Amino acid sequence: MLKKIAKNDIVLFGELHNNPIAHWLQYEVTNDLHKTHKLILGAEMFEADNQQLLSQYINGSINSKQLDTLARLWSNYKTDYAPLVNFAKDQKLNFVASNIPRTYANLVYKKGFEALDALSDTEKSWIAPLPIKFDSELPTYKKILTMMGDHGTPKLVMAQAIKDATMAHFILKNHLPNHLFLHYNGAYHSDYYEGILWYLKNENPNLNYATITTVLQKDINKLEKENLKKADFIICVDDNMTTTY
Repeated sequence: MLKKIAKNDIVLFGELHNNPIAHWLQYEVTNDLHKTHKLILGAEMFEADNQQLLSQYINGSINSKQLDTLARLWSNYKTDYAPLVNFAKDQKLNFVASNIPRTYANLVYKKGFEALDALSDTEKSWIAPLPIKFDSELPTYKKILTMMGDHGTPKLVMAQAIKDATMAHFILKNHLPNHLFLHYNGAYHSDYYEGILWYLKNENPNLNYATITTVLQKDINKLEKENLKKADFIICVDDNMTTTY
């Protein structure tokens, strides 16, 4: 896996948010790739308006307590993401806060894409450029509606898409030639080569992309049909594995 993903410009590492095996492997892959490549890191777990705080922590301007107080960190940050951020801090790597601020994703969920038009220029700088490209027929987006049943609405799918589009935007905005951009995100945002990757390829089809995903199975000796072809590399974890929350 390392040999193949190392040949790409951008790698999307899809995780299950509470799975310690995925988080451990994210750290190990990052550490190993850093030995041979110039890396840029990025993550769904940090929202674009917190970029300055994240950068200040990495360059030593603020400490971990200040970051925890000022930034909107996920509840599992200390166990699951702090090791990656601290690796970037120790190695002086750029770490990109790639996700849309949740306030604006919620706005799309309630009112659709058009609600973003009224945002200020500063607020718009934290999301993908408008208007947002959107294909409601992508299988993963259609599956969201099926999974949510009566709670599924077209605007819910738009809220997923604005996250994917924004993450793709900031990945490409911060990618540099001769660097490998390693992005950590929930598996659903890149499974089946859709989500973030769909937006990346639409904006820049000339770069080389690779995807990793994480799945749970009772029997890990053979991939179940529903998990086939989800990504270039599929990490199959025993479903009785301890979770981080």
